[in-house]
Amino acid sequence: MLLLFACLILGALVARYAKPPAGIVPGINWWVLNVALPALVLELIPKLKFDPQLWFPVAAMWLTFGGAWLLFGLLGPRLGWSRQRTGALILVCGLGNTAYMGYPMIEALHGKAGLALAVVADQIGAFPVLASAGIVVASVYSGRTLQLRLIVRRIVTFPAFIALVVGIVAGLCGGWPALLDGVFAPIGATLTPLALFSVGLQFKFHPGQRQLGAAGWGLGWKLLLAPLLCWALGTATGVDGLVLTVGVLQAAMAPMVSATILADEYGLEPALANTVLGAGIVLSLLTVPLGNWLLGG
Repeated sequence: MLLLFACLILGALVARYAKPPAGIVPGINWWVLNVALPALVLELIPKLKFDPQLWFPVAAMWLTFGGAWLLFGLLGPRLGWSRQRTGALILVCGLGNTAYMGYPMIEALHGKAGLALAVVADQIGAFPVLASAGIVVASVYSGRTLQLRLIVRRIVTFPAFIALVVGIVAGLCGGWPALLDGVFAPIGATLTPLALFSVGLQFKFHPGQRQLGAAGWGLGWKLLLAPLLCWALGTATGVDGLVLTVGVLQAAMAPMVSATILADEYGLEPALANTVLGAGIVLSLLTVPLGNWLLGG
């Protein structure tokens, strides 16, 4: 947890005082998404033991997004929100930061066993939601034409998804030789410090008076109601132990950085999206460990 805080604060300080070179954030994000994350997936997935309860962390990601779509889709017209505001909250508060913050926080709280489950929630749950339903929401609420080919291509060409498929095959074949593990592990270990440093570099929190109500609704769903709903689903269906804990905690993570970028690209009230992201990051540093404690972690 100390590493998590240190990298996040360091990124924020560098952005404010050190004048980092232009393009540093896209460069770091490229390494994290295209090199470090696939290496981590290749390291962890072959070691993951099949558990019939593994459906739960994946379902929790879809439930979080589907619940946000239903809640804000009904709430928006009643509160007089624009379609852009409604779409922004669905995207940013329906998708969690299950990689950049989820991986390091789950590893800090539950070690490698928890991290492997966090990868399942992120790669089989959150990422396909972003690349499919997320694009649908962004297109519908911005008034753009939906492109199914773009959705499919984004999923099947994403390096971490390819690594996931390769990792599953490697696991079925008995896992990697120790020599390859010695390559994947240190490369994958760069994800935690660089991801949190990148989040710190991008941290923005400029709430306007007109944004506070909508931000409150969004964060109330993302940090409280969604994990409670996922916990209720898990306990009602007999899911327990570390699978239940990690699934709920991943549902409780701060809003997703990539979803905020997507909202910006589609013109879905970027100022609100960034406010919710910044406030969610800060609050989740308290709410996620608290949730872990309540779950008995």
